[in-house]
This record gives sequence, structure tokens and C-alpha cells, in this order.
Amino acid sequence: MTTQTAALQAMTPHELTQILFQKQPLFILDVRNEGDFNDWKIEGHNVQIVNIPYFDLMEGVDAVLDKIPEGQKVLVVCAKEGSSIFVGEQLVEAGRSGVYYLQGGMKAWSEHLEPIKVGNLRDGGELYQFVRIGKGCLSYMVVSNGEAAIVDTLRMTDAYTEFANKHHVKITHTIDTHLHADHISGGKRLADQLGATYWLPEKDATEVTFSYEKLEESRDIHVGNSKITIQPIHSPGHTIGSTSFIVDDTYFLTGDILFVESIGRPDLAGLAEDWVGDLRNTLYNRYRELSDDLIVLPAHFGKYTELGEGGKVSARLGDLFANNPGLQIKDEGEFRKIVTQNLPPQPNAYQEIRQTNMGKITPSDEEQREMEIGPNRCAVHDK
Repeated sequence: MTTQTAALQAMTPHELTQILFQKQPLFILDVRNEGDFNDWKIEGHNVQIVNIPYFDLMEGVDAVLDKIPEGQKVLVVCAKEGSSIFVGEQLVEAGRSGVYYLQGGMKAWSEHLEPIKVGNLRDGGELYQFVRIGKGCLSYMVVSNGEAAIVDTLRMTDAYTEFANKHHVKITHTIDTHLHADHISGGKRLADQLGATYWLPEKDATEVTFSYEKLEESRDIHVGNSKITIQPIHSPGHTIGSTSFIVDDTYFLTGDILFVESIGRPDLAGLAEDWVGDLRNTLYNRYRELSDDLIVLPAHFGKYTELGEGGKVSARLGDLFANNPGLQIKDEGEFRKIVTQNLPPQPNAYQEIRQTNMGKITPSDEEQREMEIGPNRCAVHDK
């Protein structure tokens, strides 16, 4: 009888995403340095994770084998994949099976987008959510009669064009709900590339260096011949121009104002004290006037617990008014204190990201990747 030797296997970001969406068990050995690990790591419902820096494993893995379970998938993770291949091969040589390395490392994990169908629209169109699971960013594609609009387009624009080509639709609009501070928008660049219309709230665009269409409450955006309407609602608080959208009287795209388990923070432009009143008015007054049955689709999630069935991030608006901690603060003074003090750290390089999204600086692709590394930290309660 011959014994087949186990081999180290690659796991793509897509394959890892599906494991997390399906809540399958996974053990992760993260070999990055402790500081990078503590700042940002892979998390999931059935994920066990241990951080042992690569430099502690260069002489061998024997000393850590007792920390790594047998009989289940083991994924070795590093920044760019090289160190994880080295450590993974040692685990295989030590007799472990079911060992994988993350293809492209955390760099690739940060940039992966996973499209999920949210639901159908009344004219036969469809709404898709693109989950950037490694960073917690969410963007959307509204598809109707051969046309598509993208809301909060991310930097990895190839994911949208490939998806649109696969579904035989033309991207005619790209829309940013606000001037982002945690990630670089791909909206303007994609619109210019495709001849589409780029939309941005005017109050967030006072310093932008390029042309755009003004998002205004009186201007509906139509997608497809049957006019699937994206109805903008000025909803300041995260930024002064933040705008939400109601799609097809059913779906409520809230940008960075309202999340499934938290609310947006008002401090990323340095104006927390000025904007906190706007944030409260939007959440506690403007949104209260809307139907409880709207399906909230935010621009971010902060924790893996916000990933629902199949990885979708959504919630009924009425349920959020009943359960979301940020919507339960009756006292205005207490609300002001909570959303202006003791906030989580601001996103990495957020000032440079804002400058990039204004068109004031043009960092290289590699510089943009580095600027975006780490969690989004757009919510009040993301600690």
C-alpha cells in the first residue's frame, strides 16, 4: 500500500469568503507581526485564529504543532503569501494534512469583492451587494433593462466591469453617497472610463478638482427603460453632504449614516461637534419618517456578526429602530457625548484618502493599496 503525501494547497480569497459566509470551521495561523495582527485580522463565526510571527517559525514549527488542531482545515496567512507558503510547507513536512496558504495574502484579502444578489426589482431588474469582506466595505449595483448604476464604487473597478459584462449590462451611472475617508473611490475613474455619469453630493464636493453631477433631492436617477428610480435623501451627519437612496420603494441604501449594528461617526473631517446634531436629526427624525419595512443596505459593516444569510449585510429599518444601539439613545446630550468621545481609532491614512477622493493627490496603485490597509472604522461602536 502506498501512502500519499499531503501537499500544501492554495486557498483563494473567494474560497475563503465562501467558508466564512457558510460558517464552516477554519483554523488560521497568522504569521504577520503582532502589531499588524492586532490592527486587522480575519474573523468569522467558526474561525479560530492564532498569531505566531514568521520570525518565530524560521527555525521550524515543532514548538507550535500542539497549538494547531489536527483533522480540520488550517490556513496560514501572511501579508503577501511568501511567508505563509514557507510556514505551510513546514507544517506539511511535519505530517499535517489539510494545510492551505492564503493566495496573495492579506493584500489580496483586502481587495477581494464578492457579489451577492440582494433581491429582484419590480420591473425584472436586480440589486446586487458587493462585499469587500476583508475591509468591511459594501457597494451596490442596480441592474435594469440592460443598464446598471453602482453606488459607492470601490477602487477595484475591474470587479464591476467583469460582472457587468457577464450579465450583459452597461454601467451608466456611478454614485458616491458621500466623500469617503476610509477607502479610495473608484466612481469617478470608472465613470470616465465608461462614459457614465458620476454623481456626488455638492456639499461634500467643495474641494474636488473634477466635474460631477450634483446629488440633489429633486433629482431622481433612472436606470433602465422602465425607470427603476434611485431616490436621493439628504442625510447629513457622517459628512455634511451624506445622501441616502431609496431604490424601487423597497431598498434603503444608507451610506455611512446607519449600519446594521451601529451608526456612523461624524468626526472624519474634523468637525464632530459641528455635525453631531445633523447626525441625530437624520437618524432620529428624517429616517423615522420612512417606512419601517424598508430594507437597510449600508456602505459598511464593522463586525462579522453583521454578515447574514449567504454573507448579505442587511436589516429591516423597523428592526434597527428596535435593536440598533445607536438608535436607542433618548437623551440628546448623551448621544452627543457617545458619538464625539471615546471613538475607535480613525481609519489608516484617512486624510490622504480624502485628498485622493477630492482629486488633489494621485498616489500610485501600490500607494493606494497601502493607504487602505486595515479596517474601515467608520462606525461609532467598531472597537
